[in-house]
Amino acid sequence: MDIGRFFQYIASGTAYTLGVTLIALPSGLILGMLFAFLAVYAGKIATRFFSIYSTIMRGIPPIVLLFILYFLMSGAINLTPFWAGSVSLGIISSAYQMEIFRGAILSVSADQMMAARAIGLSKIQAIRTVIFPQMIRIAIPGWSNEAAIVIKDSSLVYAIGVPEILRRAQLISASTQQPFLAYTTAAFIYFTLVFITNRLLNRAEQKLTIPSNP
Repeated sequence: MDIGRFFQYIASGTAYTLGVTLIALPSGLILGMLFAFLAVYAGKIATRFFSIYSTIMRGIPPIVLLFILYFLMSGAINLTPFWAGSVSLGIISSAYQMEIFRGAILSVSADQMMAARAIGLSKIQAIRTVIFPQMIRIAIPGWSNEAAIVIKDSSLVYAIGVPEILRRAQLISASTQQPFLAYTTAAFIYFTLVFITNRLLNRAEQKLTIPSNP
């Protein structure tokens, strides 16, 4: 296999890598944000429950959780490895994203919620119009890091047979006996994806940052 085809074969797994990321990251975002607001505003029982959830999910290696969730979902519903792996990574990411958003929510002064309630806003209205916009701005740096982690963690789905970048590099390594070149190519592609993602999110962060007073 010549170098051009070598690279093309591994790079063609990028579609799967991006597909996994574009499912896992938004699903983790939705769950993480929901869990964060429930943990902060839904009472002591919810706070305790989601603290335990976060501790367990973040205390187990992602590859172990991936296998557990994959086999649970495979036994309950008929999902392809691609979908099962993507959803599993989304659930795993939700625990990390929950902590990012919970920290951002708690960074907003409690006085602002009290002031919003004092002028007649309901708790939901106060969260939507006062807390949420500030939380997003505060959370972007941490969320950018999580986005990069999810891109890299997408490589874990190779273990359940999804033909993404790492899986293809592994196959090339075995068939050509050139592991260094195969895995270096995969590393370069992952680095490029993470670099582009970080640059885009850094621009978003700059646009959303509240200017400081001179």
